[in-house]
Amino acid sequence: MIKTETPVNILLVDDKPANLLALEAVLDSMNLNLMKAYSGEEGLQKLMLEDFAIVLMDVRMPEMDGFETAAMIHRRDPSQKTPIIFLTAAQENEADVTRAYAVGAIDYLLKPFEPSILQTKVAVLIDLYRKNEGLRQLVDKLDRRIGELVTENSILKKELNQ
Repeated sequence: MIKTETPVNILLVDDKPANLLALEAVLDSMNLNLMKAYSGEEGLQKLMLEDFAIVLMDVRMPEMDGFETAAMIHRRDPSQKTPIIFLTAAQENEADVTRAYAVGAIDYLLKPFEPSILQTKVAVLIDLYRKNEGLRQLVDKLDRRIGELVTENSILKKELNQ
């Protein structure tokens, strides 16, 4: 029997529906749960409801741009370490790239980008996400077992002292 991994959540944030559709097409074959947001604010709302392995986000959006959205994402404890990759059609300039990394982005790609490069980056981040989730589950299991052992040890001490 072939074991298939549970799809992880990926948040796609862009104010242009055509860009979201293009991202979906690039990532479609990767067995992901792709969730779309059409603004930074909508993206933040989705992040309050779900855990995401990665956020792929446009830089230039009206009202709340990608930089502001990324800063807010990383201020919230649950999403503080969520990797963000910026995707932008804007002319690259050093100030924007520097600002992207300053607000916590792990990458900054110019559109049009090579689909296989984005797929590879996403695959690596998903692998890291799954490994971290496995470690978190193991730590939780160990914490529970330590609690059980402490309780058992207390009971044994009481029995020995009687």
